[in-house]
Amino acid sequence: MAIKKLKDMKPGESGLIVALHGNVKHRLIDMGLVKGTKIHVMKFAPLGDPVEIKVKNFELALRNSEAGMIDVEVQ
Repeated sequence: MAIKKLKDMKPGESGLIVALHGNVKHRLIDMGLVKGTKIHVMKFAPLGDPVEIKVKNFELALRNSEAGMIDVEVQ
């Protein structure tokens, strides 16, 4: 399985979070984005930012700068 940045995934792809990076790591963890969590990419905004994901039974929108700090093992 491939490791991608969340911002590089396509709508409809799913995977498991394998790592978080950067200065917003604690904020992402507070939102439920922890290592081993399954996520599903729902859609991107028309101009590509933000990305909408489904995680732990709720939907969350992240900026591309934040999504670039999340490594996902694509399934």
